[in-house]
Amino acid sequence: MNSVKRRGALRLASSILASGLAVGGTVTLAGPAAADDAPQNQGGVSATLGRITAGGGAEVQDRRKTGNVMAGLFEMKVDGGGTLQTYCIDILTNTVDGAKYKETGWDESSLHNNAGAGKIRWILQHSYPQVNDLAALAKAAGADKLDANTAATGTQVAIWRYSDHVKVDAKSPAAEKLADYLTKSAENVEEPKASLSLTPPAVSGKSGQRIGPVTVRTNAGSVAVAPTADAAAKKVKVVDKAGKPVTSTVNGGELFFDVPAGIPDGTAALKATAATKVPVGRAFIGDHTRTQTMILAGSSESTVSATATANWATKGAIPALTAKKSCEKGGVEVTADNKGDQPFTFELEGKKHTVKPGGSETTLVKVGEDQAYKITITGPNGFSKTFSGILDCKTAETGTTTGGGTTGGTTTGGSGTPSASPGAPTGGSAGSTGSTTGGDLANTGSSSATPVIAGVAIALVVVGGGAVFLLRRKKTAGQ
Repeated sequence: MNSVKRRGALRLASSILASGLAVGGTVTLAGPAAADDAPQNQGGVSATLGRITAGGGAEVQDRRKTGNVMAGLFEMKVDGGGTLQTYCIDILTNTVDGAKYKETGWDESSLHNNAGAGKIRWILQHSYPQVNDLAALAKAAGADKLDANTAATGTQVAIWRYSDHVKVDAKSPAAEKLADYLTKSAENVEEPKASLSLTPPAVSGKSGQRIGPVTVRTNAGSVAVAPTADAAAKKVKVVDKAGKPVTSTVNGGELFFDVPAGIPDGTAALKATAATKVPVGRAFIGDHTRTQTMILAGSSESTVSATATANWATKGAIPALTAKKSCEKGGVEVTADNKGDQPFTFELEGKKHTVKPGGSETTLVKVGEDQAYKITITGPNGFSKTFSGILDCKTAETGTTTGGGTTGGTTTGGSGTPSASPGAPTGGSAGSTGSTTGGDLANTGSSSATPVIAGVAIALVVVGGGAVFLLRRKKTAGQ
């Protein structure tokens, strides 16, 4: 077993996450019993990691790792329809076969404090697969010839130089020339916006009123909006500011929950969906799974979605609870808004907090890097709201290893897992420039694929009646 596989095994064999990962609180409020697992991200794409479709060998010579790796372009399948192509931005972290990913902003990923993040996006915009004229790309790079494999290899190598700050070189001379050209030419460009988000993802207010607004942000031309089945059963409608029912909206649209007077205190949700291309440069992190962080290189038209919830009561405290990862602060920020007519008192991390009527308070819950967390706020009548996930804000750090990668260019981003063979892109011959799928994806085909990742599993264990996810822990230098 190579060193990277041993590292993955150690991570998986780490002690089952227990009491230190759960944060409990007590909430005092008006309203009925309620319990849910609240989404933290504000919407976008959910996708499943697939295989490498084009790539080749590279060599890392760095204080953290010395060895051969596979540099290439991944394919991801979007929940609800669509395909993404991504590169890795965490060379020393394993990929997990079939891992679920969520679209996120740079502030919730390892790019949050990376001065070269904008240059990575420039590379993505000016190389394969966004640039499918490989003859022109080769000429610009001073390379004799580029095919899908060498173009993907050179692009990934250039990205790693900025994302992981490693000394890494492509084995192919043409790919290396492309990597050098992209590295030297890259300029800082701004972070892309989310494909779809609802802000804030939770609101509150008194029944008999319109509760909101929830603002839609999207690059889609149109967004379909509807209350969930449970909300519809309660006769809760989604309306605009004037109270007119809304079934579709656009970027900047404001949505409100129209809650009838006299109905029991409770909660409801709305869902927004759209079909759009995800902006190049969006980050993707594992959904409750520690796996390589990815960055978007291309997108077909894909299904994107977001949800928002409303909590209402006739009197008393009426809270809206949200949570957001903060890589800069090293934890999760839990925000409590109170739209009621009485103070909202809750307990978090052993401390009591009170939010006055019409007020808001944000509390930072510190979480260790690569730590799974489960933050639960509870209250009278069985009220419970839980936020869970994994904080993954840094690229991997390891002690110095020699020959840590497998030979022959058969590792993926340092994962030590088998991938497609260099020089044989799936569904096309080497040297094919490819075409776009949905105007954005390189044409790499989908048949006769060699799996990129073999058998790394993340186990889900039930502890004390709650689901706790195992994760791999990064070894710090000297461990």
